[in-house]
Amino acid sequence: MAASDLELAALVAATGDRHAFGQLVERYQTLVRAMLTRMTGNHALADDLAQEAFIKAYRKITSFTGKGSFKSWLCRIAYTEFLQAVRKRKAAAAAMERYKQHQDVEEQTTNWERGDAMDLDRALATLSEMERTSIVLCFSSGMSHSEAAEVMDLPLGTVKSHINRGKAKMRALLEEKEAVQV
Repeated sequence: MAASDLELAALVAATGDRHAFGQLVERYQTLVRAMLTRMTGNHALADDLAQEAFIKAYRKITSFTGKGSFKSWLCRIAYTEFLQAVRKRKAAAAAMERYKQHQDVEEQTTNWERGDAMDLDRALATLSEMERTSIVLCFSSGMSHSEAAEVMDLPLGTVKSHINRGKAKMRALLEEKEAVQV
């Protein structure tokens, strides 16, 4: 029988057992990498952030008290790494914001008229950071609203509001796309 997350974390905290931590990494690396890829839109950056998150998790394993799930604790670390990367790359974030504000509407219309489907990543890129993160945590990473609120360190109602606003914006984009196609 496989050891639980709590048992593995306790073993790592008590003995520094790298094999036990390796089992935790195997369980959650796909989730963490996918979450960070959706948040950043960049596979290489997401992999770097995931690696940093796992290194920090190993170093800080004694701070995992078992009150919440290991998954939430680990995703909180990954989310913190994401936020730090955003802060460190203010110039890149500013460039991305300029890109969003000055998107060539004509090119979008032409692409949609050719029948190209608007993918999830394009829709997510139009959302605010908080809306995108809330949606990624809940829908891509399979977290409950409560778990996402814990990861983001926000009240549950705030996370629900971000999700509702984000879904409404994405729905409007899809409706706009349909209107252009007609």
